[in-house]
Amino acid sequence: MNLRIIAQNVIRFRTAKNLSQRSLAENAGLSLSAIKSIELAKKEPQIRTMQAIAKALDLRVKELFRPVRELRTVRFRSNKQLRTRGNILADVARWLDDFNYLEESLSNKIPFSLNAVRGQCPRDRLDSLAKLCREKLELNDKDPIHDICGLIEHAGVKVVTFPVASDSFFGLSVGEEDGGPAVMVNVWERISVERRIFTAARELGHLILHPESFDATKVDENKDEEQDANCFAGHFLMPDDGFRKEWNEAAGLRFVDRVFKVKRIFRVSYKTVLSRLLELQAVDKIIWVKFNMDYQRHFNRSLPFKEEPMRVNSVEPFGMQRFDFYEDRFKRLTREAVEKDKISLSRGAEMLRISVEDMRDLLQNWAVVL
Repeated sequence: MNLRIIAQNVIRFRTAKNLSQRSLAENAGLSLSAIKSIELAKKEPQIRTMQAIAKALDLRVKELFRPVRELRTVRFRSNKQLRTRGNILADVARWLDDFNYLEESLSNKIPFSLNAVRGQCPRDRLDSLAKLCREKLELNDKDPIHDICGLIEHAGVKVVTFPVASDSFFGLSVGEEDGGPAVMVNVWERISVERRIFTAARELGHLILHPESFDATKVDENKDEEQDANCFAGHFLMPDDGFRKEWNEAAGLRFVDRVFKVKRIFRVSYKTVLSRLLELQAVDKIIWVKFNMDYQRHFNRSLPFKEEPMRVNSVEPFGMQRFDFYEDRFKRLTREAVEKDKISLSRGAEMLRISVEDMRDLLQNWAVVL
């Protein structure tokens, strides 16, 4: 029994559920000193004590004994310090291990096809780099991206979604040395689908642009690198030729409707559309004020004023739905592994983070349609 691993796991799961030591002790029917002793790795706990803690945390008891791999090549930045940073990295590491196991057992590994575009464009031509990536993925200069997750998964990037209750953390990326390339996107209910889509594209930009910056020990944002990744994401999702075509075709609409139509076509935020107009020098900097005034006249309510696109706590009128952002390759591989008896039903449930009962229900649901 490794006391250090147990201590780390109890702390990790307790903080993930926002429980104090006292609250966990009360929920588990244990003394506060018992919880403190376990978290300080001072004394080997009895199995019934661990069972009580697991029940209080709504876990399988073996989760408290399982070691967690430490990721090293990670790009994890946030505007604020996150108390759950360790929990997030542990969840991503475990998911990556499961993903790679499925790929190997099913002989279904996809190489990272966008490696080839690295270094082909100077850093000041990020629009050209985005265009190269789109060409590599067989998209033309005008195509909107209808399924960002499926597209980058096809390019060999693993995609996972977790809800994290933070409006300052949107996602992270993991390098190939740790079992990636991979992208994790925060799908907390208060984060817009447009932001989730943009985050996936931005983290793809980091994987291509900044492989040397993947270091789990770094937590502060590099503003230049973030700006580069944001610029790449904007052009990857909304290429200039496609934007110009759709913008010109909507020329007969009032300004606010024109913006919303183009936004919807390319699955970006309205602020990304306004930023592109600024970048193309088609409007002046007071465009934000003009847009808000037009929106107020048209819809009889105002929008929060933020000069930069994709900012925290921004309101996204006429937003996308959660069905517009779904990752599915991991779930598909899990289904295949269960159906081919590569893994057990309970192991599949573990991988999908659901109960065995829910897994049985899912299995019946799979059987409805081939």
